[in-house]
Amino acid sequence: MIPLQILSYKELYGWTMDEIVKQIGLKSNCTFCGVFRRQALDRGALLLGVNKIVTGHNADDIAETVLMNVLRGDIARLRRCTAITTGTEGAIPRCKPLKYSYEKEIVMYAYFKQLDYFSTECIYSPNAYRGHARTYLKDLEAIRPRAIIDVIHSGESLSMKEGVKMPTKGICVKCGFMSSQSICKACVLLEGLNKGLPKLGIGKSSKVVIQMDSNSGTTKKSIEF
Repeated sequence: MIPLQILSYKELYGWTMDEIVKQIGLKSNCTFCGVFRRQALDRGALLLGVNKIVTGHNADDIAETVLMNVLRGDIARLRRCTAITTGTEGAIPRCKPLKYSYEKEIVMYAYFKQLDYFSTECIYSPNAYRGHARTYLKDLEAIRPRAIIDVIHSGESLSMKEGVKMPTKGICVKCGFMSSQSICKACVLLEGLNKGLPKLGIGKSSKVVIQMDSNSGTTKKSIEF
């Protein structure tokens, strides 16, 4: 049996989500939570020595993600968001066994099995981008009950034309975790918080300057997202 390992943002990054929200406000706080949470899973997996991460993403989650990536024009994420297994190119792959299970089915199962589950929304995400995709998806489902599965199948059927440049995975030079940049998003965001510049690294086109301490002194590196 795998032991339960509870990690907090405070332990891993030195900041709680409450403290982050005080710095950044309610507009971009989901960026911090999402980036830190995904890396926290990798950190926890390494601590436990596991060889695969299994997440509870359900059909509603996957369909929402497809819509979000279409609206953002995020080809890289759109290409992999419907895959049951991802991250095979890294040290610890992830899989989503509940990909085709509706959220309401999971809630009904938990209810009749008298299992504890969270039924409240995050208090810090009243204007989260995912919320708009979720509302739109529920409206579609009211008109066409199979809309969620249809959106997932549409995402699975998408193909990229030849010649489209995709980001390549590498290793962050600061923390050693997987990243498509020389310095990962988590390190960029954390650097901004620690230097009193919480909006550092927010947005795809922003240029940030990271102060990197090395044995030879302090160097500056400009990174474009």
